[in-house]
Amino acid sequence: MIEAVLAPAQPLLRVAFTLLGSPVTWLEVVAFALGVWMVLCNLRVNPLAWPLAIASSLLYALLFADSRLYGEASLQFFFVAVAFWGWWQWLRGRGDDGQPLVVHRLAPATRRQALLATALAWPALALLLDHATDSNVPWLDALPTVGSVAGQLLLGRKLVENWPVWIAVNLVSVVLFAVKGLWLTVLLYAVFALMAAFGWRAWTQLAREHRGR
Repeated sequence: MIEAVLAPAQPLLRVAFTLLGSPVTWLEVVAFALGVWMVLCNLRVNPLAWPLAIASSLLYALLFADSRLYGEASLQFFFVAVAFWGWWQWLRGRGDDGQPLVVHRLAPATRRQALLATALAWPALALLLDHATDSNVPWLDALPTVGSVAGQLLLGRKLVENWPVWIAVNLVSVVLFAVKGLWLTVLLYAVFALMAAFGWRAWTQLAREHRGR
């Protein structure tokens, strides 16, 4: 079934160049460029980030499926669905006070609940991947997958905490994609981790400014 899905994408899966002894496909090159553009828009709280996220996620779904990273591949379709929701939230969303949605922080209790839910979801997904797919890295695949779900939901509601979540997700993903030899994507996620650190700082300042109004 996976082969049938990937068949139409074969032209994009052709090798563009070789990096550190591993082939880099045109699909990975385009997804890389869209991903960087998306995060730059997120840093600036620019709603253009969401349609870019949709396009990038669809390309990465194909790339990850081709690399047998089924948790990451499935996650991309979740990203597409949440991107439409996040796009709406950034354009029309409201905060708890009924005002247009602004950058803000989670309440401490909600932060703990989100952390616990993520911690419980990790082994559940890892065991599912281990038993239901031919993944050879189910636990390493599952961790950034569940972390990304949390990060995307936090991002959609303009919560500062999305950035430290993305830092952790991106660092684990660097290891995951290195294991798979996806070296351009390793570089991308290393850049994502650095950009997430800048995003954390920038959004922390924005949250202070909004709170002080």
